[in-house]
Amino acid sequence: MLKEQKSRLAALFAQAASELAARAGVEQAQVAAEVTLERPKQAAHGDLACNLAMQLAKPLKAPPRKIAEQLVERVRELDRDCSTDDGAIAPPHTQAAMIEALEIAGPGFINIRLRDDAKRAAVPQVLADGGAFGRGTRGAGRPVIVEFVSANPTGPLHVGHGRQGALGDALSALLEADGWTVTREFYYNDAGAQIDNLARSVQARARGLTPEDPSFPADGYRGDYIVDIANDYLARATVSAERVPEVTGAGDPEDLEAIRRFAVACLRREQDLDLRAFGVRFDNYYLESSLYADGRVQQAVDTLVAAGKTYEDGGALWLRTTGYGDDKDRVMRKSEGGYTYFVPDVAYHVTKWERGFQRAINIQGSDHHGTIARVRAGLQALGVGIPAGYPDYVLHKMVTVMRGGEEVKISKRAGSYVTLRDLITWSGEQRDEAGQATGSDEQRGRDAVRFFLISRKADSEFVFDVDLALSRSDENPVYYVQYAHARLCSVLAQWGGDADALAASAADGRIDLSPLAAPREFALIARLAEFPERVAEAVDELAPHAIAFYLKDLAAEVHSYYNAERFLVDDEALRNARLALVLAARQVLRNGLALIGVSAPERM
Repeated sequence: MLKEQKSRLAALFAQAASELAARAGVEQAQVAAEVTLERPKQAAHGDLACNLAMQLAKPLKAPPRKIAEQLVERVRELDRDCSTDDGAIAPPHTQAAMIEALEIAGPGFINIRLRDDAKRAAVPQVLADGGAFGRGTRGAGRPVIVEFVSANPTGPLHVGHGRQGALGDALSALLEADGWTVTREFYYNDAGAQIDNLARSVQARARGLTPEDPSFPADGYRGDYIVDIANDYLARATVSAERVPEVTGAGDPEDLEAIRRFAVACLRREQDLDLRAFGVRFDNYYLESSLYADGRVQQAVDTLVAAGKTYEDGGALWLRTTGYGDDKDRVMRKSEGGYTYFVPDVAYHVTKWERGFQRAINIQGSDHHGTIARVRAGLQALGVGIPAGYPDYVLHKMVTVMRGGEEVKISKRAGSYVTLRDLITWSGEQRDEAGQATGSDEQRGRDAVRFFLISRKADSEFVFDVDLALSRSDENPVYYVQYAHARLCSVLAQWGGDADALAASAADGRIDLSPLAAPREFALIARLAEFPERVAEAVDELAPHAIAFYLKDLAAEVHSYYNAERFLVDDEALRNARLALVLAARQVLRNGLALIGVSAPERM
């Protein structure tokens, strides 16, 4: 049922409970139990179930079943008082009675059966809201920063970065749908040991060395892209990346700093292209190197030292993180010099707080788990007012790629490397009757990769099967969902009428929906009505995968309905009612797919 209807129904039970308490002389605070309404596991038990009588048994000192009887009687009366009783087709916002029957089961559970017109109210509501159905205002325009991908500019983006991109972009869209003002940020780790390794690797290639040469850096990068960067540098090529000044190769293989700047610019450009192909955008790019240039890292360290939160031991500078829940103190400055990686992270998160983001969410690989306690401890130790638990983290496990029944090995340094663009290309392959590849559909590949990469909980292992992504079968979840949308579009195309006019008529109650009475119709309507709650739950749990789960369930209801019923029947009233339901289902599929950045094709 619709979220508003559920809230109204919960309010009826709460009022009935309050009245029972008053009659029993029990203080309201003692019976202020939250009214929980859930869908029963078995449809035969009704549309919703309530366990309020069980919760009230102790404070009211009465058997749950007796309390349930009293609740049922009063809720029926309250619900009847809402009825218009005029026989009109009520728009979804009216206060019409909702309850068909209330039944007591077991020790005191209350099963609720809704009136048919209350169930059907979801159809005009969806059509009235259109693209806004499922959106809310809980965020109230408050700012939130979502940091994701944040890859070192040492190579093109790989499938692990792709999972971050899909998760981060979908979570950002969900937060926006919940009323938050979202800033998407990419933090470039353009400082530190890995950038040094990159520069020395390009320098070695520019000098003509190969990875087999004993002089090649032991921790260097060996991919073919390093050769391309070295050749472009020697050729004095010019490269540019988003929001970065153009950089021209100096051509001198001995100028390591010039090589560093050029290599970083080249790989930032490559990552820009990867993100563009994936349809992911960012509002801001933040450079780690700027934290050092602006003195922010040193300022954070000096503040911690001055506050007595550090100590020297073995030539290293330590932070007393155990005072903030960490299992042991952590090194900030190594004995040989240089800060450990979490120190600039602390300085970076101070900038988020200073920029007005009282809520921050980081999406990172599970290998960053140890960072959480250190960063939060550092922020707390600074004493600048940042609350405990800042920022929030969503950690994801890496992805195994299967192609042709075999695992594709990924190793950036060894050069065996699957880029995000590779995955998009593979997942969008088109083949002729002989099975030969004839090209790649970028949109199809992007859709498959995005859907697959959020289709599991972030903290679960995931196997990306390219062959499954290419299949046009029910086993391919993105195809299954998109095909449901395309089927609904085909019904409307066969009808050939004015879909917008029909939707408007259904939205304001000018179409009689009472012909919608088949079990599959009510099942589909119930699934549509769930959408706003599923969106809210996905936001609360920082779980974009919940939308993929919901879309698969909705697609199953659509396919079941499509296979069971005829839509373009001679009976005009029945035809219009079913077409209104088709329009509503199509709208919710579109809204859900848009949240996860997947297209809704009209033909497949």
